[in-house]
Amino acid sequence: MNLIDMSSNNLSGTIPVQMFSLFGLSSLNLSHNKLTGKIPNEIGNMKNLESLDFSVNQFSGEIPQALSKLSFLSYLNLSFNNLTGNIPSGTQLQGFGELSYTGNSDLCGPPLTKVCFKLSDDKFKDRKPINEDGDESEFFPWFHIGLKSGFVAGFLGVFCVILLNKKWRETYVKSLNDLRDRLCVMVVNNINSFR
Repeated sequence: MNLIDMSSNNLSGTIPVQMFSLFGLSSLNLSHNKLTGKIPNEIGNMKNLESLDFSVNQFSGEIPQALSKLSFLSYLNLSFNNLTGNIPSGTQLQGFGELSYTGNSDLCGPPLTKVCFKLSDDKFKDRKPINEDGDESEFFPWFHIGLKSGFVAGFLGVFCVILLNKKWRETYVKSLNDLRDRLCVMVVNNINSFR
């Protein structure tokens, strides 16, 4: 047996580990079912696999590093699941297009536009990826707070200098009076031009 296609069969539960002992299999399609659980590491045993479609299921967890051992894999579709974490780096898995991974909101790393945190310590594993649009990021709220407080501080600084420095205050009041006079002249001219 070198091809299994059980797509759109309303299958549920987890994939039996025994399925990954089919070493001669070149194509496996389990798409459009209700399969759950993690993608087992044993998938790396299927060295002859050329096509893998697990799309539109409910798989969760990270993409196993063992998937990168499939050197003959030319088609991959893991879209529309609940996969999380980083797409294994330095492998052909990053050579597949974004469509192979779309619909997994917590998946990150190339070829997706989400950037992952570097996980140097286990305590950071629960942190969510940063979206370049700022959806999951904590950076942008703090950026906006800093921007607003900087504007307020700058405005108050200029206002206080004008208020406390007599020469600047007189210049500011004079420029406001000049502006008022110009506006009045402009309004009167416009009214006269319509007569």
